[in-house]
Amino acid sequence: MSKSVFIKTYGCQMNVYDSERMADVLAPLGYRGAADPESADLVILNTCHIREKASEKVFSELGRLRLLKEQAAAEGREMLLAVAGCVAQAEGEEIARRAPQVDLVFGPQSYHRLPRLLAERRSGGVRVDTDFPVESKFDFLPEEAAARGAAAFLAVQEGCDKFCTFCVVPYTRGAEQSRPAADVVAEAARLAARGTVEITLVGQNVNAYHGDGPDGRTWGLGRLLRRLGEIEGIRRLRYTTSHPRDMDDELILAHRDEPKLMPFLHLPVQSGSDRILAAMNRRHGVRLYLEWVERLRTARPDLALSSDFIVGFPGETAEDFAQTLRLVTDVGFAQAYSFKYSPRPGTPAAELAAAVPEEVKAERLAMLQELLGEQQRAFNRGMVGRRLPVLLDRRGKRAGQLVGRSPYMQSVAVAAPDQLSGQLVEVDILDAFQNSLAGRLADPAASGLCAGAAA
Repeated sequence: MSKSVFIKTYGCQMNVYDSERMADVLAPLGYRGAADPESADLVILNTCHIREKASEKVFSELGRLRLLKEQAAAEGREMLLAVAGCVAQAEGEEIARRAPQVDLVFGPQSYHRLPRLLAERRSGGVRVDTDFPVESKFDFLPEEAAARGAAAFLAVQEGCDKFCTFCVVPYTRGAEQSRPAADVVAEAARLAARGTVEITLVGQNVNAYHGDGPDGRTWGLGRLLRRLGEIEGIRRLRYTTSHPRDMDDELILAHRDEPKLMPFLHLPVQSGSDRILAAMNRRHGVRLYLEWVERLRTARPDLALSSDFIVGFPGETAEDFAQTLRLVTDVGFAQAYSFKYSPRPGTPAAELAAAVPEEVKAERLAMLQELLGEQQRAFNRGMVGRRLPVLLDRRGKRAGQLVGRSPYMQSVAVAAPDQLSGQLVEVDILDAFQNSLAGRLADPAASGLCAGAAA
């Protein structure tokens, strides 16, 4: 008898990948995907600990799900409730204490053990599994149970050894691990065979990738990207998220030489102040960041950059913030994510004095976002009048509309028939907005709908 599972995913691309792999692990047990939690036999919250008040949001959601679980019991059926991911890893025992309606709690390194955890739960076994296993979960995951669509994430690296003082990732994801190159290539080939044309390699520090190569050598990310570019059917390659300390010559050459590698890079800097970067333990300064930006743009002149910024880190002065604004002005970003600093329990920065007042953080964030917003609007306006290859992968808000991504990760809406979903098409860009573009299909006779052409 088939059962159903509903997985709600919070946070980063790695969590999206993990949720898909949880579904793969559960498929041999007879679990199929549920459209909503109300009808599911198993509900999993795959949580993220990066954003502010992450655990409070999880407990709020668990309160709502408790009512659904009670309703299911009143109807004579069982609903199992699980919390996975980074909040589970960081606060597993607290979840078990505060939310007795939860049946399973497991961290991001433990989901390959889901069949055993479910069996133990039904026999009254252990509810919390947040130990870091000796073995890599990737060694135990089954092949993908279903096609991923035109675009897919593929995890190649996990964990972090950087220990930035504001970040919980080393404590929730563990030390850096890289998958063997042959395993990555095999998974990418399976995705391509099922219709995926764009693959985004993901990891906490994806450019720290150092996997065992089939030639007996250690492969870096640049070498891996070149090998993935040889797979028939793969038309686009991306990777995220990178750390400035892990850029290298081979990766820069891949940006120059690999036509399938898209001209868009997310390279977080966090601050434009060397003093604050040192307090964050970022292990790089402004000069190194700017050097990498210059070298990347020399290798790939059309490269667009995205970044992350934290405003109001403890001890940040007006001059420190002014240096961040100068860096943004000097570099110019196509996109960026910016946040007010908020302490994460258990991280070194949470113990720092000299907290920046909330009203000051809010004022600085507004100034930074205004500057970043101006840059993004200008970059988008620069696309008007251009013809861009767009991978259409979802329906738009209007009837007869499809939406996809440009090479620069912009959302592009276009009137197009459903049969073009999942295809690369040429689009003439007509209009630009803060976060998206609008266009029309180019003359198929002129574009050939990108048939056989790399984007």
